[in-house]
Amino acid sequence: MQKAMVEILNAIYEQDFLDCSYGFRPGRGQHQALDEVRRVICTRPTGWILELDITAYFDSIVRKQLMEMIEKRVRDGSVLRLIRKWIQVGVIEEGRLLVSETGTGQGQTISPLLANIYLHYVLDEWYENEVKPRLRGEVHEIRFADDAVLCFQYKEDAENVMEVLPKRFAKYGLTLHPEKTRLVELGRYAEENAKRQGKKPCTLDFLGLTHICARSRKGKFTVHVRTMKKRFRRGLTAIAEWCQENRHMPVDEQQKTLNAKLRGHYQYYGRPTNYRSIWRFFREVLHTWRKWLSRRTRGNGMTWEKYAAILRKHPLLLPRIVHPWRSAESHA
Repeated sequence: MQKAMVEILNAIYEQDFLDCSYGFRPGRGQHQALDEVRRVICTRPTGWILELDITAYFDSIVRKQLMEMIEKRVRDGSVLRLIRKWIQVGVIEEGRLLVSETGTGQGQTISPLLANIYLHYVLDEWYENEVKPRLRGEVHEIRFADDAVLCFQYKEDAENVMEVLPKRFAKYGLTLHPEKTRLVELGRYAEENAKRQGKKPCTLDFLGLTHICARSRKGKFTVHVRTMKKRFRRGLTAIAEWCQENRHMPVDEQQKTLNAKLRGHYQYYGRPTNYRSIWRFFREVLHTWRKWLSRRTRGNGMTWEKYAAILRKHPLLLPRIVHPWRSAESHA
């Protein structure tokens, strides 16, 4: 029933949602958002980026305000009653039913859409209609669910927005993380300015990738990406734990599962300029697999010669760039 409701509400809200929103929308995803971040930094007069992090977003949504937002576009009483029931469902923890006063209930099919509706009114529409006209320079927003970056031409504009954002969010029960919400200089002149001040150039973490100021082969300003250190370590830890738990499984079955995990990693992180990171990830997986194959028997460690023979028969999937440049001129 929730899936059917999502289809109905999508038909309504796809007319309202702005182009800056990429999360949980038909035909849109993380990679379109990442492409847009790169386009804005590389081709627009961007110098400063405000990286937003909302503390416990899905659990902080004020239900009454969410329903008031939905009632602006949905008048059917039976539909509204259903949504109200769904968002008030509690969770069972250690055999007890816990019911909170806020949140949309993560894990429900309808929750991502409801969360999108909330931020559409709280951030997107407000930023587009009320904030942008008051700023001096060019500004952009790119948002995927509760992950968002605001891009500015001038530092003064960024600081003004940074001052009013906490008040705006507090009005709707939301709090910006004081340490993870930060203003960074990132753009055409950021690297040069950082060197002049004797500092390292700032980087931007967004959707699992670290964005770094760089130069193309032609010497033009561009942005390169690297897998975020936290995501890199988390991925390797998960594979190491799997190898440990399943080291006695037949080697061909281990190979199939590891290749599926590597394929998933490349599917997400296999973006242009990130080849070095995914190749390093591949090498680490090679070492991890050998380590746990060596522990299948006591006292007989896996030599590199024996491991090489296993890899010839059961090769692991080599790194590859899955997502090409969006356009021929985008990396010039």
